[in-house]
Amino acid sequence: MASADSDSGPGTDIPLAVKILIAGGFGAGKTTMVGSVSEITPLSTEEIMTEASMGVDDLGGVEDKTTTTVALDFGRITIDEKVVLYLFGTPGQGRFWFMWDELAAGALGSVVIADTRRLDSCFPAVDFFEHRDIPFVVAVNRFEGACDYTPEEVRDAVDLGGDVPVLMTDARDRDSGKRVLIALVEHVMRRRSPALSG
Repeated sequence: MASADSDSGPGTDIPLAVKILIAGGFGAGKTTMVGSVSEITPLSTEEIMTEASMGVDDLGGVEDKTTTTVALDFGRITIDEKVVLYLFGTPGQGRFWFMWDELAAGALGSVVIADTRRLDSCFPAVDFFEHRDIPFVVAVNRFEGACDYTPEEVRDAVDLGGDVPVLMTDARDRDSGKRVLIALVEHVMRRRSPALSG
């Protein structure tokens, strides 16, 4: 079997597959980000919200939301001929958090999407990755009409370590999403090679 560093000829190399999670609170923009950056039609398990979710899912700040991810979102983006990122969007509601451990298995890192309309909704994702020592960046998804916080204000509010990158983003914009993914990969590289960060 050929590997990424094989010299058996052009076209025979197998690219390195890198698993990235896109996490955050309910309605923060995870499905939107996966869809905007994916080079393939993303797999989405969004379903129409029903009366069964009444009183279970917190719709505060996202009252107009009518769909919810019930399992995962999946997309792919090729960085170059040697690296392909596989994106797994997590469900945001507490009743589906039991799936996060399975989704996180083998992940290189995660993007935690923060919604400034409900900043506390990203706390469980931050806690999850901190406790499992999985590198992550926080991407603040800018919603129209929401409070406009600086990265430093978000860092303080979420109580993030100084090494965790905080970026402003628009989950709908492909280039913005790509910048977030690049920042995550660079963050992972710095953590794995401390000499690079000095």
